[in-house]
Amino acid sequence: MPTPILISAGVAILLGLVGGLMTPIDDWYKNLRKPSWQPPNWAFGPAWTIILGLAAWSAVLAWGAAPDEAARRTVIILFSFNALCHFLWSPLFFRLRRPDWALVEVVFLWASLVALIVGLWPISHLASLLIVPYLLWVSFASVLNYTIVRLNQPFG
Repeated sequence: MPTPILISAGVAILLGLVGGLMTPIDDWYKNLRKPSWQPPNWAFGPAWTIILGLAAWSAVLAWGAAPDEAARRTVIILFSFNALCHFLWSPLFFRLRRPDWALVEVVFLWASLVALIVGLWPISHLASLLIVPYLLWVSFASVLNYTIVRLNQPFG
């Protein structure tokens, strides 16, 4: 298997595993007031698995389509910033029990996805489009995060 595939798959798996480990469904979370339209807890794992798989595929396509070192550097920077933003949300919300801080952080995660879509478009249209489900899910999750903050504040 070529190196970009191994790296992309490894990062996606790592983000999925760490995200899962940073997301305890404990009494604190169970006792939060949540909207009736929140998906069941079991739906989040499959959703993230699909989304991170599409993101890994996007990274491989973008890397392969990059015409030069500058474009490959752009791909690395965009995906690295996204991975960092992706990584930070769960610990803020679940471990630190600060949905309000996670709501601030999700703005950066959302912006990293817009940057990926825009930045990958000139390199590979398909790689860019594969990020759209991620953006849609994070947009939905942002509204959910906002609603949980609104229903349960103050925190801390």
